[in-house]
Amino acid sequence: MSNSGGEQVLAPLSRDRIEEVMRLKGWSYSIDSDGDLTGTWDHNRFYFFVTGNEKEILQVQARWRQDLPIELRSDVLLAINEWHQRRLWPKGYVHVDDDGRLWVHAEHVVDWEHGITTDQLMLTITCAISTSVQLFEHLSERFSPTFGPSSS
Repeated sequence: MSNSGGEQVLAPLSRDRIEEVMRLKGWSYSIDSDGDLTGTWDHNRFYFFVTGNEKEILQVQARWRQDLPIELRSDVLLAINEWHQRRLWPKGYVHVDDDGRLWVHAEHVVDWEHGITTDQLMLTITCAISTSVQLFEHLSERFSPTFGPSSS
């Protein structure tokens, strides 16, 4: 949002503004059956939520396209820990589903209590997507398609 002088002004965070960023970037997205804004990047599923008491928190969640056997949980946790030691974003964690498969999630959360410009929103979303994909690439390099830790 801009004022009459062309400077961007702070405006409240909203899902409509997230959709506007998606359109401006030319990104494909959809609204799922739960009403959540979602899209895929590098075959990984991303969700974009506006949460908080005042709807001021942007939460971008992603799930790595690859599920792994539960036996690799310790190795995956070590790989995620190594990521966290070298990188600021995103937060990574594992989830085990009811079938005993291990899923890796990435999450980037920012509180925009005082509002956000369109450029800031675009930068935040781009950062969340690109760093999450980087985390997933890091894991892909560590684990071979046969689900064993890589030898490198």
